[in-house]
Amino acid sequence: MSKRKNTTSRRGQLQSEMETLAEPYRIKMVERIRLLDRAEREKVLKEAFYSMAYINAEDVFIDLATDSGTGAMSDEQWAGMMRGDEAYIRSRSFFEFEKTIQEVFGYKHVIPTHQGRAAENIIMELLVSPEQIILSNTHFDTTRAHVQNQRAVPVDLIKDVLWKFDEEDPFKGNFDVPRLKAALEKHHERVPFILITVLNNLACSSPVSMKNIREVSALARKYRIPVYFDACRFAENAYFIKTREKGFKDWSIQEIVREMFKYGDGCWMSAKKDAIVNIGGFIALSEKHEELARRCQERLVLYEGFMTYGGLAGRDLEALAVGLREGIDEDYLAHRTQQVAYLARLFEDVGVQVSKPAGGSGVFINVDSLYGHLPPEKLPGVALVCDLYLEGGVRASAIPFHLNTVDPKTGELCNIDFLLARFALPRRVYTKGHLDYVGKVMAEVKKKARKSKGYRLVSAPKVLGHFFVKFEPLK
Repeated sequence: MSKRKNTTSRRGQLQSEMETLAEPYRIKMVERIRLLDRAEREKVLKEAFYSMAYINAEDVFIDLATDSGTGAMSDEQWAGMMRGDEAYIRSRSFFEFEKTIQEVFGYKHVIPTHQGRAAENIIMELLVSPEQIILSNTHFDTTRAHVQNQRAVPVDLIKDVLWKFDEEDPFKGNFDVPRLKAALEKHHERVPFILITVLNNLACSSPVSMKNIREVSALARKYRIPVYFDACRFAENAYFIKTREKGFKDWSIQEIVREMFKYGDGCWMSAKKDAIVNIGGFIALSEKHEELARRCQERLVLYEGFMTYGGLAGRDLEALAVGLREGIDEDYLAHRTQQVAYLARLFEDVGVQVSKPAGGSGVFINVDSLYGHLPPEKLPGVALVCDLYLEGGVRASAIPFHLNTVDPKTGELCNIDFLLARFALPRRVYTKGHLDYVGKVMAEVKKKARKSKGYRLVSAPKVLGHFFVKFEPLK
């Protein structure tokens, strides 16, 4: 790389010095939200089977269930939508979309999809066979489901520091390298590729360091195994490398992104996260994978649409291209990560244990710090999200995760179960006042949590059950 200058903006310096959360944008349009009264919220929750998945959005005051597709688009993105070329074949909007992804990520072959899970479906169908093993720092829920749909085994190789909420490890999203070595030594013949999730959402939205990416890439090359990235929160990951990892403070976010992805063979992305759009995704592959790109395009035409629109309108391709540029803007990333850190401090101030340091996409809390009196079978996570809605109309998520991993000494497969509650912040949507409100609601929940008797499961399907599950309170 050429000699760099410090890329921290004057605005970023002032924001840090003044300890303010001043948004790096002005609000031009507003959307009305309404807080139902307590009796209405009780009725809504009962009719929704005490599940956040069945509550209508209009009945939620502050919605922190997900950061996926919930961001606010900019004036430039809306302008791009007006410029959208809706030609069926080889539209101008596709070439703007393709060029942007090539420049940001450094990959030649670009295949549009309507969102991330569509990209996962194509990749898994082409690359994964029954009984194979996919090694990742962690698989996102839809990624795990797609691996299992191919009758393969998703294996998560996260470090044990993830469970230590108070330990200030700056890169809790890293691969556990000893576990990866053990898994490769024992199972490498069953591994079609290694998956690096950046930023690592299930690991408390914690980043993966550049050092760890390089180590994983070196191990993969040793066994001649390809490396792919789940890139949905790549910009947040790059920002944390810049601010937390030695040697990168003078790099631009764009330079860090290109450095990250040069260690992979390709990526897929749900653009509903760091490209700040409401729909969209893609697969991007390095120049040497032209044959795989062609096969992806064939599946794309079968499942999604023609290879230059892939299930998206031209206006969506335009908005996505603009959003990728805005998503790597340093002022924006500084404000977003400060918002997450601020909400984490509000929770800590009322005695709730949060994962430290705060991550990128949201705040993760230890449910036991509120509902430690409830055993797992009484579903303390459900108690938390129901109480949050009852107290203040806040929607969050708490999902029990079952991870497949390996013993770092033997390489044998084993399991880990854990429960985290996530407060995911939509991009450019809520202000400091909204976060202060959520902090006050959490304080009320904390006061009353010990009175909860818990919940029981009524029904849930086997595949992605947390999207369909139903509960009822214990008497």
